[in-house]
Amino acid sequence: MNRDTYTRRSRPRNRAATQQQLYLAISRVKQKGLGLSITAVAAEAGVSASLIHNTYPDIAEEIRARIGRAMREQRDAKAAELDKARADLRELRNQLRVAKDDLARLASVNETLSDEIACLRGQISGRVRVLPRRDNA
Repeated sequence: MNRDTYTRRSRPRNRAATQQQLYLAISRVKQKGLGLSITAVAAEAGVSASLIHNTYPDIAEEIRARIGRAMREQRDAKAAELDKARADLRELRNQLRVAKDDLARLASVNETLSDEIACLRGQISGRVRVLPRRDNA
């Protein structure tokens, strides 16, 4: 076996090209809808995450900043959604209170009408005698 088989051949390094590839990888990760992370960017660019951490700390910081901004935007969106849900719940509780009040009023009217129907049925059958009313006027 020859000695070159065991030695790792290094590829030519071009810092500017690698940096450009990392920025393009950030864009591709976002376009694919993947979660933005240093690991995802490294995998997309075909480099190791440690390369980004150690050699390109400015890119690592930018990724972290974008992640933080995305988390903040997501948190703010959820907070707005929660506020809207609370307002909707408040409105629904008011509607429920009004409906319960109507139900109680209608139950009272229904009971009064049921009593009146029973009285009228009794009069029709002849079992109940209606006393004449005296006007106090």
